[in-house]
Amino acid sequence: MAKTSRTEARRTSGSRGAGSRSAGARRAAKIRLIVQIFFFALIALIAVNHSLEEAGKAIPVLSSASLHAVCPFGGVVSVYQFITTGTFVRKVHSASFILMWIVFVLTVFLGPVFCGWVCPFGSIQEWFGKLGRKIFGRRFNRLIPYGLDRILRYLRYVTLGLIVYMTAATGVLMFANIDPYFALFNFWTSEVTLVSIIILIVVLLLSLAVERPFCKYACPYGALLGVFNLFRIFKIRRNPSTCIDCKACDRVCPMNIPVSTGGAVRHHQCIVCLKCTSEQACPVPETLELTTARLEASAKIPAKEATA
Repeated sequence: MAKTSRTEARRTSGSRGAGSRSAGARRAAKIRLIVQIFFFALIALIAVNHSLEEAGKAIPVLSSASLHAVCPFGGVVSVYQFITTGTFVRKVHSASFILMWIVFVLTVFLGPVFCGWVCPFGSIQEWFGKLGRKIFGRRFNRLIPYGLDRILRYLRYVTLGLIVYMTAATGVLMFANIDPYFALFNFWTSEVTLVSIIILIVVLLLSLAVERPFCKYACPYGALLGVFNLFRIFKIRRNPSTCIDCKACDRVCPMNIPVSTGGAVRHHQCIVCLKCTSEQACPVPETLELTTARLEASAKIPAKEATA
């Protein structure tokens, strides 16, 4: 009875600020959407402008840019060649190296915000998912059995290892011919292979049933950035003493992370979208927050980290 009373009290307390939190949730979601649209439009403009440059009609301020120049993963796969020869992998620009370090520093502090807020390919999968949610309802993002899903999530580390090794060994961007991200923004050019177009179509179709399928199961850059979740400075932390165990955070997580089972989210697939936090899905104030410190009283109740 005592536990039930505390739970009801927390629900009542949470409901008092529901209106203000709803407004805050809408505002937070709107800000993130604006950021996503901005970077999607920017990358699309750069890609189109690169084609216009070949015809002598480029927009001057973007005339020297290319999709390879604004991809930080290009810097990652060029690290070995740059260290050993002082040069970059063919098609990779020095700007990729600069962006790589910027993203690394940002990820040390906040985690893979690049994945959840900036990456255009992640965004378009998410937008397709909104349509998929209407088609499948509650079954959306729950169609793959849990056991199989856990295994598939580690495939992206295999992808990362193969791409880095093959690129270092050959000096050529091995991922370029099968990259759905490049195909998305260059499908009208001769640089894009039929295989990458097919992969792009498959990923977008899968996005109607699974939230961010490429991000979960295949993205090599997401795999690398996901490692930073283990030691990033700002973490999504849960206060077990105020949590009402409603599982709202679990249901809203696009990456199917069991947020409600731990004290801090260290899962390698967290993309820091913040949908689970008290500003959005969580109905109880100051129960799920992006912070550097443990939430009040969280140390009093043992809770394993959400890493499963």
